[in-house]
Amino acid sequence: MALLRRIWFQIHWFLGITAGSVLLFIGLTGAVLSFREEIVALANPALQHVAAPATNALPLTPAEWVARLQPRRIAAITLYAEAGRPVRINFAPAEGQRRGEVRLADPYTAALLPPPRGEDFFDFVESLHRWLLLPRDIGKPLTGAVACVLLVLALSGLYLRWPRRPLAWRAWLRLDFTLTGRAFLWNLHAVAGTLALLAYLVSSVTGIYWAFDGVRTVIDDAAGENRNTRMQRVQAGAGKPSNAQKTAVGPPDLGAVWTGFLQQTHGNWSLVTLRLPARGAALIETTYLDADPAHERARNRLYLDAVTGRPAQHDRYADKPMAGRLINSIYPLHMGTYWGLPGRLVMTLSSLGLVLFAITGWMLYLGRRRTARAVRTQRAALQAATAGMPPTATVAHDTVLVAYASQTGHAERLALQTAASLQAAGLPTEVRALGTLSVDALHHYRRALLVASTFGEGEPPDTARPFARRLASQPGAALQHLRYGILALGDRHYTAFCGFGHLLEHGLQTLGAQPLFPTVEMDNGDPAALQRWSAAVAEALAVDTLGALQTEPATVADDWTLTRRTLLNPGSQGAPLYELAFSPPRAGMTWAPGAIAELRLAPPLAPRKYSVASTPADGTLQLLVRQARHDNGLGVASGLLTQSAALGNVLSFRLLDNPGFAAADDGLPCVFIGNGSGFAGLRGHLRERVRRGHARNWLLFGEREAAHDAFCADEVAQWQAAGALARVDLVYSRASSGRVYVQDRLREAADELRQWIAEGAIVYVCGSLVGMAGGVDAALRDILGSDAVDELLVLGRYRRDVY
Repeated sequence: MALLRRIWFQIHWFLGITAGSVLLFIGLTGAVLSFREEIVALANPALQHVAAPATNALPLTPAEWVARLQPRRIAAITLYAEAGRPVRINFAPAEGQRRGEVRLADPYTAALLPPPRGEDFFDFVESLHRWLLLPRDIGKPLTGAVACVLLVLALSGLYLRWPRRPLAWRAWLRLDFTLTGRAFLWNLHAVAGTLALLAYLVSSVTGIYWAFDGVRTVIDDAAGENRNTRMQRVQAGAGKPSNAQKTAVGPPDLGAVWTGFLQQTHGNWSLVTLRLPARGAALIETTYLDADPAHERARNRLYLDAVTGRPAQHDRYADKPMAGRLINSIYPLHMGTYWGLPGRLVMTLSSLGLVLFAITGWMLYLGRRRTARAVRTQRAALQAATAGMPPTATVAHDTVLVAYASQTGHAERLALQTAASLQAAGLPTEVRALGTLSVDALHHYRRALLVASTFGEGEPPDTARPFARRLASQPGAALQHLRYGILALGDRHYTAFCGFGHLLEHGLQTLGAQPLFPTVEMDNGDPAALQRWSAAVAEALAVDTLGALQTEPATVADDWTLTRRTLLNPGSQGAPLYELAFSPPRAGMTWAPGAIAELRLAPPLAPRKYSVASTPADGTLQLLVRQARHDNGLGVASGLLTQSAALGNVLSFRLLDNPGFAAADDGLPCVFIGNGSGFAGLRGHLRERVRRGHARNWLLFGEREAAHDAFCADEVAQWQAAGALARVDLVYSRASSGRVYVQDRLREAADELRQWIAEGAIVYVCGSLVGMAGGVDAALRDILGSDAVDELLVLGRYRRDVY
């Protein structure tokens, strides 16, 4: 399912960016044509009604029109029942021409009226809309192909958006104005597409009908509306005249024909078109609308004997079968007039919406391309610099160092954007992860910009911990030459807001470095703070302007339905631990192992983040949540999830990437260490590795008692039976009088751990920061040495998701 979704996503964006520009023009021209008649009427008020020359004056009959306009031959006459309405005359084309002139005329005198203003413009717009200003035989199939593209875009968009709960309107129509940047564009694109979906299905199908003659012929034949079929019915109704009868013995008697028309319609008509044959013919075709037609193409066809005016066949729109009525409604369906004024407005807005989709689609596509290109370029430069230059190597003093300390990838992304903007302004820059730098390396830069995330209560991100220790252990280093600027990322809900950024600031000032500008604090991706950072950097480095930087969530929050809640540790000495399962809002939702589910709460509460304990293949989003109890009762978030939310309730989660806890490359051995609810993050990785067939896994997991807290034992046993775990250490700290924890078991297996590390193993730690994570870190340093652990951090082989 995930693969199919990715394939359709690629098809959707490829068709969107290739045909989107053409659809933009078709949409604009379609919107302009929607109210063509009304616009032309406003521009030509004198042509809407002609005053009668006398009180008792009667409009001319078709026979009088033909007589008065001779010698010009008339191909068709359109008359209106409304008094004073100008008559439309279609003159027969001159030799060598495809179409004849069309003019309006005074219904009382047959005097030709001036051509309406604006018609030439609308003819141009229509040619662009229907044929792209190309010759008809070329333009028609091209617009038909574009209509096919629109149909595929509409259906693929529906598939990509389809929620698990399709009857929940919020899943389809919620437009979140709190979003910014690419997330808002995606939300706007998806919601607007949902609203316009039906209109695009109708527009594309009717457009395909008109564009391809073969399609139209097949459909008309199936509906019995092919012209040859109609004429066969006419001939049958007229008694199948012989060849001699098919040609009139004299010129048509338009007076008799007109009398026959009036008698057959009994005055129930609002518009009639008489098609005058080029040569003598047995029958004359009239098409007319009832006085109150269903729509402007609800035509009735009346065939009259050209000499006597007697009716030969009368095909009324109302008498047609459903298929026939639909064929005659193609144009009103396409224009929306089939549903009256509301339908016209909907089709007009949907046509204009194609402009919106073209713009937002291109912005989303170009944004992805720019971001991916910038990340690839900067990471390549970073890898080259890291591989080819030791920390103490000489760097040009004009180079601006842009360093980042990132836990989730947010700080890295902003650092890359900042560096790209400076490079575009002509300043040489070098991007480095803070963990790859030594304090001595800072001697080789005169200017440095640092983008620093804060982890937990004021701590550095894992990869920056080695640099933080080096900075604190070298009080004698002299950095008086260095000017620096810091963008500190944090969350005001935590006590030590932007704590690591301020720790860096203090450490650098202690060593004599001077600030380029005051440290910029950014709370949860605040765009105003990012603007302050851009302005400060531009001013400090004498750059005219810094390119637009963007901070945005990895994904849009979605509504997930709580479908299962299970207490995993009944009778435990510890707080209750629950497994929760949520059904996704739509089919095809994906996330990577190690992902984070962020629960959205109203301010001033901080968003709560939980390690995802499942994979997309499981079909549900699963969390392990420990119930927290305080003096004033249950914790707000844990209480909501473990108690107050009822099954079937919808909760809003945002899935976040977690680069610092990402999956290992295929085949690499992995050591998974955790405790308590930290099994969630480990389980997501293990399930995915088991699914892929990677068996070089070592699990060390701790809980209190085997009797009440062995919630993972059954699944672990299944993995062992399948050969998916090379080693398992389940540690229960209350199992004996002596307390034993996972870090103790790790020390006992020190030799095997060294062997796994030598083989390239990646160490994953998930669980409580206080106690377990600190104890494991200390054990690793005792076993491997601090320098080796720091190297693992820098290389991304020591990955933590702790809280």
